[in-house]
Amino acid sequence: MTTTLALALAQLNASVGGLAANTDAILAARAKAPAADLVVTPELSVIGYPPEDLVLKPALVTAAMAHVEQLAAATADGGPALLVGAPLVEDGRLHNAMFLLDGGKIAGITRKHDLPNYGTFDEKRVFAAGPLPGPLAFRGLRLGVPICEDMWTPDVTECLAETGAEILIVPNGSPFETGKGDRRLSLAVARVTETDLPLVYLNRVGGQDELVFDGASFIVNADRTLPLQMPDWEEAVVISHWTRSTLGHHWTCAAGALATLDADPADIYHAMLVALRDYVNRNGFPGVVLGLSGGIDSALSAAVAVDALGADRVWCVMMPSPYTSRDSLEDAAECARLLGCRLDTLGIGPAMTAFDAMLAPLFAGRPADTAEENIQSRIRGLSLMALSNKFGPMLLTTGNKSEMSVGYATIYGDMAGGYSVLKDVYKTTVFKLCEWRNGHRPRLAMGPAGPVMPRRVIDKPPSAELRDNQTDQDSLPPYDLLDRILIGLVENERAAADLVAEGLDPAVVARIERLLSLAEYKRRQAPPGVKIGSRNFGRDRRYPITNAFRTA
Repeated sequence: MTTTLALALAQLNASVGGLAANTDAILAARAKAPAADLVVTPELSVIGYPPEDLVLKPALVTAAMAHVEQLAAATADGGPALLVGAPLVEDGRLHNAMFLLDGGKIAGITRKHDLPNYGTFDEKRVFAAGPLPGPLAFRGLRLGVPICEDMWTPDVTECLAETGAEILIVPNGSPFETGKGDRRLSLAVARVTETDLPLVYLNRVGGQDELVFDGASFIVNADRTLPLQMPDWEEAVVISHWTRSTLGHHWTCAAGALATLDADPADIYHAMLVALRDYVNRNGFPGVVLGLSGGIDSALSAAVAVDALGADRVWCVMMPSPYTSRDSLEDAAECARLLGCRLDTLGIGPAMTAFDAMLAPLFAGRPADTAEENIQSRIRGLSLMALSNKFGPMLLTTGNKSEMSVGYATIYGDMAGGYSVLKDVYKTTVFKLCEWRNGHRPRLAMGPAGPVMPRRVIDKPPSAELRDNQTDQDSLPPYDLLDRILIGLVENERAAADLVAEGLDPAVVARIERLLSLAEYKRRQAPPGVKIGSRNFGRDRRYPITNAFRTA
């Protein structure tokens, strides 16, 4: 009877579609753990997660199986076995599967049973559900391998326990969102309590389009203690050491390292940093360019960019108009100085004059209004896109979730670009992140220690500076009130009447709900941006553009 087990957890950053690179990374992880009996990798580790409709390409599935066979052959050397994730075609059905590779061959396969089909997940669109699984036999013990969502309800783990599993190993592709770490741990403890089995929770790290994965893998023993906690946001290979009790019933993991995980708002900042880093690097951009206005949103976006990519890959451009204040010019310059990145000034006055002259015959007799304001924004967007096209850096947009919610962003203007790190960040959180970053250097940052923006950027009233003496609060409620309403309407799907019952002004709530609905067409044309909360615009919240329903 096997009495000890060395189980290596490989917390990897797989590239979607990067089969050769992912295979090399799995083999490298195995090489780092030569004394392990088994090296476990995350869900769909061979092809990357989530593959979306890419997995419907037969050529990808065929290539993935060839890489699984390559990995299986590597285990013929007598070293550690592998548990890897890849798609499996069986009886004409496509499964999300885990492959146990040992002794040079595929020693076992298990298929994901519970396919998530909510929020960011569309797995029922591409995969068929596997049957309730039994355990995989491995060198004298039986491993239960519920895959990701299989842990979120009790059915799969209950079946595994009843059919003889001794340890539960849960490979994951679980995206970050605020507060999710506590929910994962609570669910793991619930499954351990129900089955009386220890549980290994292994998650991937890294950014993939609008999702970012925080890793933070862990182990829970049958007595519900936490013997091992892996770091968040970083790749790591950690060996856990297990012993079977003398009665032969229970396996226990010995105490190991307990990494300290990010608290709020450091977790949000690292999510933005990692997501931007992987998006820019994996799409082959040399860096980013962005408009640095002297305002808080662009200051935070620039700080995240420098922390993610390094100052030498971030190009900031100040584009003053006749309405730009001296404070904004000074604050933009100071932001760039503190970050150590390039700053150029490109005045848009000549272009504004040209547009005024060009449109004068058609605009005659009408007062200046938002049309002229939007022209300024579009001149800036056009200019930044020209720099992106000419020199290659991706244009980083700087709008936040509060603005995008109510349509206070100019389509083809400040919305133009390739990615947005603030897309799912409300304005009140922007303030909190700026305060935090000025006092802390993130663990993974490539940017400087110390403040990254002058205090005035945080303290002054936000303004688009598209007309004289303009502030955001000219036409919007204060941001603490606005965000409270938006969190109710967007994150919690509450009716306007519910918010009014809490004492909020009915007219204000009704107006914000109307603006939220009207701005859907803009959000459909916005660039991708990292998911932070429970209801990001895009994958989580898919509303019709043409929509007459209101709750107020």
